[in-house]
Amino acid sequence: MTPTRHVTPVCGTPCWVNRMTRNLRAAQDFYSAVLGWEFRPGSLGTGFSVASVHGRSVAGLAEVAPGLPMAWAWSPYFAVADADTTAARVRERGGTIAVGPVRFGLGRGVMAADRDGAVFGFWEGRALPWSAGRGNAPAFLELRTRDAFDAAIFYAEIFDWASGEPGCCEVTYAYEQDTVTVRHGKNTVATLRGGGVGESPDPRVRPRWHVHFQVDDVESVIAAARAAGGTATPVVPSPGGGTESVISDLSGGFFTVWTESVLAGPLTTADQEPV
Repeated sequence: MTPTRHVTPVCGTPCWVNRMTRNLRAAQDFYSAVLGWEFRPGSLGTGFSVASVHGRSVAGLAEVAPGLPMAWAWSPYFAVADADTTAARVRERGGTIAVGPVRFGLGRGVMAADRDGAVFGFWEGRALPWSAGRGNAPAFLELRTRDAFDAAIFYAEIFDWASGEPGCCEVTYAYEQDTVTVRHGKNTVATLRGGGVGESPDPRVRPRWHVHFQVDDVESVIAAARAAGGTATPVVPSPGGGTESVISDLSGGFFTVWTESVLAGPLTTADQEPV
């Protein structure tokens, strides 16, 4: 087997998405049935696994010991040069640090929450080849928050977005839609949208990061999710064109599946990475 390749991600960009679970085997069975994912052991230790499609890493699942308080939603991770410096920036700007910095394998990870309670992580060190965005990227990230402009200031200050430094992310704000677009080069890596309601009983509209996975057929994924014991919302138009649905897994972790109006096509051997 070819050794797994690791790279140094660009600081400030999304570098991974992960789901914590109490039952790793059950979670693997669900995502295999619903999204066709295959799993292999991760490099971060026992209880970590990497999901892939056609040999390309998509996301991670991690089993957490009973009694350990953790966020049970899909969480994005952003690459940073220094986890301690970023953690200090989070605290200084009204966010919270839940766990870390903690040493895992080739780097250090932190779980945090922004001023409105949306959970996210950041990672210092080498990582699997991965990217976020539309098209053939493994995932697309969207923050639903109370005020997109205020959230953009928070994340820009901790991740050096719009700093003018070479290679950093750029942000643009559409006032009419209360939407912030985060780009790295020509690629849109995340969208921040206003309208989240912090006290809502519906977790889908409370401030949080939404992870979107592209699929070939939303309707078939909905059917598979319901058959596997999950739930799904009715199909609706996707902001980027095409359709989407919000799926809930066996323990209530939400994620969005979407398809473009004209699909870029399935991953091919040219898109694969060593495993």
